[in-house]
Amino acid sequence: MLTIPKSALLFVLARSVQSSPLVRIESRKATDPVKVTLNGNTYINKGLVGFGLIPSNFRDSEGDTLGGIGSGIDIKRGTWAQTAFGSYNGTFVVTPDRGYNVEGAIDYQSRQHEIDFVFSPYYGSSKLSFSDAQDTLVLTYRKTVLRYERNNVKTSGLDPTAVRAAQSGFPSDPTADPQMPIASTSEPRLTIDAEGLVADDDGSFWVSDEYGPYIYKFSADGQLLQTIQPPAAILPMDKNGNLEFTSEDDPKTGRGGNHGLEGLTIDRVNRILYAMLQAATIQDGGDERDTSRYTRLLAWNVSDSSVRPPLIGEWVVPLPLSDKDNTQECSEIHFVKPGIFLALSRDGDGHGGDDNNTKYKQADLFSIIGATDIHGTKYDDPANPIASDGDLKSGITPATYLSFVDFVEENGLERFGLHNDDPADETLIDAKWESLTLAPCFDSEYPDDFFLFTAADNDYLTKNGMSLGESYDADINVDNQFLVFRVTLPGATPYNS
Repeated sequence: MLTIPKSALLFVLARSVQSSPLVRIESRKATDPVKVTLNGNTYINKGLVGFGLIPSNFRDSEGDTLGGIGSGIDIKRGTWAQTAFGSYNGTFVVTPDRGYNVEGAIDYQSRQHEIDFVFSPYYGSSKLSFSDAQDTLVLTYRKTVLRYERNNVKTSGLDPTAVRAAQSGFPSDPTADPQMPIASTSEPRLTIDAEGLVADDDGSFWVSDEYGPYIYKFSADGQLLQTIQPPAAILPMDKNGNLEFTSEDDPKTGRGGNHGLEGLTIDRVNRILYAMLQAATIQDGGDERDTSRYTRLLAWNVSDSSVRPPLIGEWVVPLPLSDKDNTQECSEIHFVKPGIFLALSRDGDGHGGDDNNTKYKQADLFSIIGATDIHGTKYDDPANPIASDGDLKSGITPATYLSFVDFVEENGLERFGLHNDDPADETLIDAKWESLTLAPCFDSEYPDDFFLFTAADNDYLTKNGMSLGESYDADINVDNQFLVFRVTLPGATPYNS
């Protein structure tokens, strides 16, 4: 049942909160655990313990179809809590990308949504029905915050075909903008294709995007505060070395089209913001799937708001390969502890994807401990690639990358009424999973245990859609799915609730 109050300001996904009884077992695991060792520590995947969804035809308070929300998620600061009954509640902050753009980019104002949730982890071995499984993660839409650039001007999702000059004072003034991607010279508004989200302690938000690829800091009410520009090697440039932000074609150097800063996360203790490209830059092999595995992780110190965040680190991360040696591109990262991260790498198959049978959707682990820090070296100049024809340059030690949490593990999916491969129905796992966030279990017996939340980007695919005041039919209904896993992460930095 879907209840929509007349005010249209609060839509509630009304499922009974009298969910299936919480099942506790001795090891707090859902399936046989998967253990991996990295830098001398053992990390454990205890399996899938929660599932929820938002229907594909759901609409936000602006009247647009609520979709694409798995592009980036975080838990709003101070909202995560455990109840006396063993369940948990909190508020997700989620960011969609650039709107329903199957037939081309549209003038979709960048935004983020707040979604309250009640989570009742299920550890039982019995298979839940698809309907009952949704009672483990009950989602309630709260509100939408629209994003604005300078002078309270609406942002856009249109493909950036022009460049706005840097503001006076850049780069010495920490709030002055660099050259910015804009829709056109006649429509000089900032365009954003949001892909990563971090809810910061002061109520502000960091947002990474694909167009720049830049990182933007927004206030709690959606006003642009600051822009971080990555090194020249990352920026999309034409053959003459000029910025060319369009995503319709690959540039000569820099991030590939639609291959920007997909991953964004923060070390809250040391105030370091990390971002990672979806795959290699063009000069590093990013123009082909079989040569694009060597992507880059970048780090900025954001501890002092009175200065422009300095780049303090840059490392090469080798992404996993398919059985055809094509890169399984990375859609998100999440900080675990200094030097250790989760990475969501995947194929494009599943519900709404190229094929129903997905072969790789995982939250993996990687370590930059012992990897070569290349920031401030010749490799920040696009004339000096880190790889050639898929081979990493000698003298560069990449991060260590390990397989960890498999989203399409058969037993886990079946316990929640889900499946991989045919048929293409509502119980088929979504194709595009693009977000990760962690929250502690508050379990004294297992103090290093965390819940790993992930959400899918459904590309706004629905047969009953609304975009910018116009209805559309995408010929398929793909719900916004959420999964929750329980994992052991020794020494992980606790979530500060």
